[in-house]
Amino acid sequence: MGRIAVIGAGMGAMAAAARLAVAGHRVTVYERTETYGGGVRRFERDGFAFDTGPGLLPLPAVYRDLFVKTGKEPLEDCVELVQVDPSARHVFADGTEVSLPNASRAGVVAALDEALGTGAGQRWGDFLVRAREAWDRTRRPLLEEPLWPDWQVLAEREPYPSVPHKKLLRTRRASTLYEIGAWELRDPRLSQLLDGYALAYGLDPGTAPASAAVLPYLEHAFGTWYVRGGIRELARAVYERCLRRRVEFVFGAEVARVLEKDGRAAGVELAGGTVAEADFVVGTGPWRLGGLVGSRELYRAQDVRPQPEGRYPGRVVVCLALRGAQEPGAVHRTVVHSPDAEGDLAEFAHGELPDLPTVVVDRPGDPAQRPDAEHESVVVTATVPSVAEYDWAAPGAADAFADRMAAAAERAVPGLRERLLWREVRTPLDTERETGATGGAVPPPALAAAEGVLHPSNTTALPGLFTVGGWSHPGGGLPHAGMSGALVAGLIVEGPEFRGSQ
Repeated sequence: MGRIAVIGAGMGAMAAAARLAVAGHRVTVYERTETYGGGVRRFERDGFAFDTGPGLLPLPAVYRDLFVKTGKEPLEDCVELVQVDPSARHVFADGTEVSLPNASRAGVVAALDEALGTGAGQRWGDFLVRAREAWDRTRRPLLEEPLWPDWQVLAEREPYPSVPHKKLLRTRRASTLYEIGAWELRDPRLSQLLDGYALAYGLDPGTAPASAAVLPYLEHAFGTWYVRGGIRELARAVYERCLRRRVEFVFGAEVARVLEKDGRAAGVELAGGTVAEADFVVGTGPWRLGGLVGSRELYRAQDVRPQPEGRYPGRVVVCLALRGAQEPGAVHRTVVHSPDAEGDLAEFAHGELPDLPTVVVDRPGDPAQRPDAEHESVVVTATVPSVAEYDWAAPGAADAFADRMAAAAERAVPGLRERLLWREVRTPLDTERETGATGGAVPPPALAAAEGVLHPSNTTALPGLFTVGGWSHPGGGLPHAGMSGALVAGLIVEGPEFRGSQ
């Protein structure tokens, strides 16, 4: 079998590395930082620990499949998965609250009816039925198969079956999430609920395609899970699986150039001049990878073109160390909704920040993330402009916005200000430093539609060079990263005839 050089140790790259090693390849991963996991990081101080990347795991089946295919120990033997219930508590701008049960459409319908009034749950339930149809139409070509040269078929038709809406003698159908909320859900709180899913993935509800309806469907259909000890434990487990499959990791190794020989990728050259020959090269981030191949075009004219990473939003993460025990019955995740969520990202385009951002508050109540039972670790997250759109290095900018986030989070955490010991604020500048993503942007998942979100394919115009991770097909998010690793491994092992998992 061949030698494979992998650039970067993110989740998608490690998923590909483990699968390729099992297939008999000799795999070496070159990571420019001193650790693995990409954006799946942990911050620790004074006995407190915080997930600074994703806080919950949707679609754990992706990683279950990875562990089944790469060894005898299943995922649950390597990490402890806990299904979060309720999946989230939602606090709306008018003060209404609702807790939505995990992976129960009937339970969600009942909870919304009780909290928002009769009929609200049914409208959301009917929306989920339509969202499932969009999921069924796009799941395989969008997520489980490589992005083929005829990718345009994914942009020809909106897969979400919108309900006809009559206005001023015209019949229209929703083409954005905002229009779904206004025309089909017909309740500002349900619209805020829908907006929150878009914002969590860095999408503007006002422009996100209607096909983004699959995002809440995924949560309601498949549930969300917490990894005991924090999501960083999942990254550790994948890293250790790679080591058991004899994948070699070289940390502190920045790749300066992809080598070419006879018209195909032939290895990598490190910043210090060291050359590592390889039969295949797997890289993360098509936008950055393009800078490593000289003057060669990384993609053909008919391919999806890589968008500058900085055009996508980033995240501010505020880690809160609190004195006092978590109150009994505290919910793991609370989403505190902005009164104008659909305008949040519209402001970003003008380099502005919302006064009252939508925030996600995670309170895992995990003994592994606090010094003792008389303290609590809390993580508050908000979607914000990337470094390309906002000067996060300006004096006081990060702390001022963190104050707004903490004010919103106080609606979810009783007595937050009185309990605060200290806080750590992390902005897109930290994301850029840790992951290399331009501007500290965070990639959204792939979405089909005429105005959808598609990422460049895993194959490139340079034979032997492949791309993996959130900036490649099928896009961002923990499950999507794992899927990209499976796709790249399949393309290398089985060749261009590979059509995805069956």
